[in-house]
Amino acid sequence: MLSQTQAEEAMVSSFTNAGERGRAVGEDEKEQTDDSGSGLKSLLWHGGSVYDAWFSCASNQVAQVLLTLPYSFSQLGMLSGIILQIFYGILGSWTAYLISVLYVEYRTRKEKENHSFKNHVIQWFEVLDGLLGTYWKAIGLAFNCTFLLFGSVIQLIACASNIYYINDHLDKRTWTYIFGACCATTVFVPSFHNYRVWSFLGLGMTTYTAWYLTAAALAHGQVEGVTHSGPTKLVLYFTGATNILYTFGGHAVTVEIMDAMWKPRKFKYIYLLATLYVFTLTIPSATAVYWAFGDQLLTHANAFSLLPPSGWRDAAVILMLIHQFITFGFACTPLYFVWEKVIGVHHTKSIFLRALARLPVVIPIWFLAIIFPFFGPINSAVGALLVSFTVYIIPAAAHMVTYRSASARQNAAEKPPSFLASWTGMYVLNAFVVCWVLVVGFGFGGWASMTNFIKQVDTFGLFAKCYQCKPPSPSHH
Repeated sequence: MLSQTQAEEAMVSSFTNAGERGRAVGEDEKEQTDDSGSGLKSLLWHGGSVYDAWFSCASNQVAQVLLTLPYSFSQLGMLSGIILQIFYGILGSWTAYLISVLYVEYRTRKEKENHSFKNHVIQWFEVLDGLLGTYWKAIGLAFNCTFLLFGSVIQLIACASNIYYINDHLDKRTWTYIFGACCATTVFVPSFHNYRVWSFLGLGMTTYTAWYLTAAALAHGQVEGVTHSGPTKLVLYFTGATNILYTFGGHAVTVEIMDAMWKPRKFKYIYLLATLYVFTLTIPSATAVYWAFGDQLLTHANAFSLLPPSGWRDAAVILMLIHQFITFGFACTPLYFVWEKVIGVHHTKSIFLRALARLPVVIPIWFLAIIFPFFGPINSAVGALLVSFTVYIIPAAAHMVTYRSASARQNAAEKPPSFLASWTGMYVLNAFVVCWVLVVGFGFGGWASMTNFIKQVDTFGLFAKCYQCKPPSPSHH
């Protein structure tokens, strides 16, 4: 235990000051919870360290979207694709940092009032409520829940899209029915503490898939007559840009991941460290696949569809399916918590009672995945309309409003980071985030992504049985 703690300290020492005032927020309860487990069960089932949080962030940040980034590159062009990945990765890391600061502020204030959070998972809307009131709570709850709902929908759509490249005897809609039932089993996972081994495995699976895409595309080489004409249309450009905004906007579960940590104060820079690792997966794979297939990707949102069948590809598909199951759990678990609180079973210790209570949450997700099976375009639509507010605009605006008074700034639980040195710098950066994402992400991105989404509806129709499927060849068996 001592060596683990020392390693955790080393991991964040270069980013955060060691002078934490008093005991870390929630340290007592978190450590008590940690002691409750033992042996193999504790090792696999009960996480709360810095490493667990890093694996959770990195694993959750990029899942099925990895397969759509080459599609975005075909809309954006190579240079814009790389620049926007870096830009939105940094922007996303900043707003994740803001969320962590607001969580610490909320928890510090509540614990000064002797408020106990035992057997209670703090969520983003509760942070907004405690710091800014019911109006902010309503906005945060509406955007967060809707985003997580559609985030879960996207995972189901991705499962059906991927398995089709291994077994096309069933259409994608049928596969959605099957995987909807499989993903419903996530109701039995109590909280983010219990994703320890799954986060580790999930990141390994994503890493394999990313480097498979890179190696397979390079080994395949460029297709005959390949063209790289992007960007050609504004609607495609902003659709691709918004998918990248969506890619690095996966921190809607930041508060729940922090709350599962033994020492939540140490989260501050974990999302940035996770993003730096994710860059090593997303940039090489998207670049290689776009280099190999060029404009063909404009009509192939899933990168698997253009790579030749092989055992390596089948392995990547299977690993991504498992990882999408894990990511479904990540996106859906906060929704489970909200529903438990609504019906009054959140504090019960019975896993089976909570699982039974959670099942109604899965049904609308299942239904929406069948209505809108548009793998790829739906990412951009969700990014523009929901992610832009949920994880970019609202956290930045909430931070500015929370610390608008001199007394709030003076008594802040977390001071501005050293590279900004002042509250003025914080306000300038936050204002830039709000304006940029509102105009470019929500405005132009919303126009472009909805235009593209409506085109998919007109072309394939709602409840499409097999979106972007090729007719089976006569020789197929």
